[in-house]
Amino acid sequence: MKTKRFLSVFFLALLLMGQLAVPAQAARVSDPSVEAKAALLVDRKTGAVLYAMNERDELYPASLTKIMTCLLVLEAVDEGRLKLNQEVTATPTALEGLAEDGSTAGIEAGEVLTVEELLYCLMVVSANEAGAILAEKISGSVESFVDRMNAKATELGCENTHFMNPHGYHDSQHYTTAWDLYLITKAALEHPMFMTVCDAASHVVPATNMSDERVLNNTNFLIRSGREYYNADVHGVKTGSHSMAGNCLVTTAQHASMDLLCVILGAERTQDEKGIWWTYSFVYTDKLYNWAFDNFAYQTVLKEDDVAGEAPVSLSSTDHVTFRPAEAVELLLPKGVDPEDLEKTVTLKADPVEAPIAEGDVLGSMTVSLDGEELAEVDLLAFTSVEASRIRVLWRDVKNFLSTTTAKIILGAALVLAVIFGGWRLLFSRRRYRYGHSVGGGGRRGGYRGSRKRR
Repeated sequence: MKTKRFLSVFFLALLLMGQLAVPAQAARVSDPSVEAKAALLVDRKTGAVLYAMNERDELYPASLTKIMTCLLVLEAVDEGRLKLNQEVTATPTALEGLAEDGSTAGIEAGEVLTVEELLYCLMVVSANEAGAILAEKISGSVESFVDRMNAKATELGCENTHFMNPHGYHDSQHYTTAWDLYLITKAALEHPMFMTVCDAASHVVPATNMSDERVLNNTNFLIRSGREYYNADVHGVKTGSHSMAGNCLVTTAQHASMDLLCVILGAERTQDEKGIWWTYSFVYTDKLYNWAFDNFAYQTVLKEDDVAGEAPVSLSSTDHVTFRPAEAVELLLPKGVDPEDLEKTVTLKADPVEAPIAEGDVLGSMTVSLDGEELAEVDLLAFTSVEASRIRVLWRDVKNFLSTTTAKIILGAALVLAVIFGGWRLLFSRRRYRYGHSVGGGGRRGGYRGSRKRR
């Protein structure tokens, strides 16, 4: 069964229960309905998931595989193992086993292209041979490169991904998920060159030793002006398709300060009654972006200089300290949701907080939630410094010392010695009295006065 989750569900449920009064505008947020095997829409700024359907189902990615291939090439460039202007010769072994009807830039064995031009071939026209050539150049063999791909997937936290090749040819053991593709693309987007390449609507590859110049046109019609799916807000990233995977697409879009990433897996391509073919990976991507832009907006729910609360203080003449968020918290929320309706939960590291406290010390954290779903977490910092009382600190240290095992042993030993000493004095005193050495009790008072004279 398909599972669908998005933020508007939270406040809509409360609305239906009559527990939350929201403007009519907010009540219009509804399910955009996507007919694909999986879909995911994520806010890149906050990490909020706006729409998710079967996002962790293992599915075939087709040429979306090349996002990982491109990422590893750019990492090799950053590490100095490759250079973008470095020339690479296509070897016969790199071209072995590639299907003739697969996506290609027509690169032949013995042809020399730079790493940068191979990347454009890989990401713009989805050239399978470009992926194999780059894989062999980096790792010595395609097989070794695939091992690196799987290791990188694990490093990025991908839990349901396994690659068998660098281009996406079908293999029953070559699979991933919409969520894992989000993680991989997110990492790739940290490299500026990645978007430069994959957002090119077209690119001209200069003439080589075996070919005239090539004009590459991007397979992503959402970024090609003049095509029926064109959307000026959309940028990159990669298309993919084959009979077992269906039509797949990863893109980003920016509009009115919003920055989103969308993954569609397993969409259909059908012909309507007018004979027009529609590729629904493009259709549903456009639909999800427009739905999000129409129904969500950023709201600042915490400011850095806000007093977020106060904590009790011990070991000081000051009985409390105020705290503030470590940073402003901005969330992408359904339009019409009042930030005051969000649940804010404070968790202190200690209660009470012991002085001394320096301004900016981390005292705890605050979570921001909507209907029990955590949306953000931020550290809480002391607004001001609080000095400790020397007397209270000394008394605390004394009490702490007395509660230690060492102190208990010392006090126990002192008590035993006191008992022994007291017993010894008592015994010695009694012995002196028995042998006539006592100076008190029933003896005569004063010195010798001689005998009384008779009369």
